[in-house]
Amino acid sequence: MFKLFRLLRPYRIPVFFTLVLVFIQSLAELYLPTLMSDIVDEGVVKGDTGYIWRYGMFMLLVALGSMACSIIASYYSSLSAAGFGKLLRGRVFKHVTNFSLEEFDKIGTASLITRTTNDITQVQQVLVMMLRIMVMAPMMAIGGLIMALSKDSGLSLIFVVIIPLMAALIISVGSKGMPLFKVIQKKIDKLNLVLRESLTGIRVIRSFNRIDYEKKKFEQANLDLTDTSIRVNKIFAVMMPAMMLLMNVTQIAIVWFGGHRINTGHMAVGDLMAFIQYAMQIMFSLIMVTMIFIMIPRASASADRINEVLDLQPVIKDAESTEQPADQKGHLEFRGVTFSYPGAEQPAIQDVSFSARPGEVTAIIGGTGAGKTTLVSLIPRFYDVDSGEILIDGMDIRNMTQSELRSKIGFVPQKAVLFTGSVTDNIRYGKEDATDEEVLHAASIAQADDFVSRMEEGYNSLISQGGSNVSGGQKQRLSIARALVREAGIYIFDDSFSALDFKTDAKLRAALKKETANAALIIVAQRVSTVMDADRIIVLNDSRVAGIGSHHELMETCDVYREIVSSQLSKEEIA
Repeated sequence: MFKLFRLLRPYRIPVFFTLVLVFIQSLAELYLPTLMSDIVDEGVVKGDTGYIWRYGMFMLLVALGSMACSIIASYYSSLSAAGFGKLLRGRVFKHVTNFSLEEFDKIGTASLITRTTNDITQVQQVLVMMLRIMVMAPMMAIGGLIMALSKDSGLSLIFVVIIPLMAALIISVGSKGMPLFKVIQKKIDKLNLVLRESLTGIRVIRSFNRIDYEKKKFEQANLDLTDTSIRVNKIFAVMMPAMMLLMNVTQIAIVWFGGHRINTGHMAVGDLMAFIQYAMQIMFSLIMVTMIFIMIPRASASADRINEVLDLQPVIKDAESTEQPADQKGHLEFRGVTFSYPGAEQPAIQDVSFSARPGEVTAIIGGTGAGKTTLVSLIPRFYDVDSGEILIDGMDIRNMTQSELRSKIGFVPQKAVLFTGSVTDNIRYGKEDATDEEVLHAASIAQADDFVSRMEEGYNSLISQGGSNVSGGQKQRLSIARALVREAGIYIFDDSFSALDFKTDAKLRAALKKETANAALIIVAQRVSTVMDADRIIVLNDSRVAGIGSHHELMETCDVYREIVSSQLSKEEIA
């Protein structure tokens, strides 16, 4: 956890002021009982009213000063903790954006959300307490003990018995409760996952009438978290009553033995009152330490989870020395590429070799699970190949920076994703500085202009989260427009025409062919009608290339392709 506190460097001045103010407040708190003792012994016993007023006003000033220090220290500690939380969230988010898909799969989206929100909040809260209590409590305990010894060393033997008892209580309770805090954070991850799945899949849940099933699933995860939390709270609930009991027993013992010492003339009344105050300060300091012991284990578990994210280095990194690509644009080549997902028994694609040139349409077709999406995911380097090479413009993509590589590619994923904002904002996501004319042109090529123009506010119409207020086909067309506005050298369409009707599909492909005359076009599709006109068709079967060629060549040479065609087209259409 302390490793994370390096982020406090920009807030070292507020932290310094907090520590100084807490130190002054502690000194004031320790001085007040001595002043009260002097008033009782010198003023009350002797009946000196003037003395009482003078020291009383001084006590009041010290108390007001202590209060002012407490308020200002609270402000500075909150400022430091809030700033620390902001910097830490920013650092985690920035680090996560560099993750490859492998790291996302390893940790999980739901867990990353919990770690960036709930876990950082836990550390932030304990930081506020540490800036205040971790400094004040030891000072008050040690200072109170020294002052109590100065008042009556004999009576201070009470602490020899009571402090070990309190320490034993803190250690025994803490050792039982600490391991459960990490379990709680994992159960929050699980609850977050269930809730996220239920919200994103609400249409499927309702269409299959599985609302009750999802409710039970959520209740089970919720109850699991609740039971663990109650278990932890039961363990720590013992601590506070036990501490208060020990504190009250100590107070009774001090009054009992102190009364005997006053009776024998070994102690003054004012000293006994001051001793009681110092004893309470020591006990309250130990109670404050107890509160820290309750919060630190959970914050420590959260800090470990945050550090796990920050220490996780992306598998895909930019090369230390990059090369300059050759003077060509839109050339793509696979050379004996093999790739396996982490933990998989079989490669997702094996020994794939082909090339795509500018002005050509290369289509990829095959059965479900053949490796089509995996193949195109390797081009923008979402994953790194196990063996072989992928070259763009004559250069291995591993020798380019990731930003340079992806600037050459216009990518439309299999699942169309839109973001909250206007239609224009979503299209400009592909090119931040795109003009209105470029946005309109890209939408027109993607056959999106018709339906966007019919919207109430046209291109300023708002798209809701995930694009839930537009149809599947409309989402696909906006995603295509977003890729086209980029004016890239290579365009990849991963089954991006599946939700389009045949007429729109044909118009879009015809417009694309003209628009991308100087770029390589990679199309992944299930429909034969979408790939028939391609310059080159790559047929994948069981992770391998079953055939490469034009439609007519494959009809003569590739059994797999013939089966796909015959399953989709009639004999007349094939002829």
